[in-house]
Amino acid sequence: MLAMLFATEIIEGNWTFKRVPGIWREDVRALLKAEGREDLIER
Repeated sequence: MLAMLFATEIIEGNWTFKRVPGIWREDVRALLKAEGREDLIER
């Protein structure tokens, strides 16, 4: 559920992938990929 919140905030431009805590990164990455927003995943 929290990963969905992070993903939504990233898509809306209010948050960046780099700011997502490490424990949630893989889940957020998967959600962004599922939404076709891989462009928002920063390495």
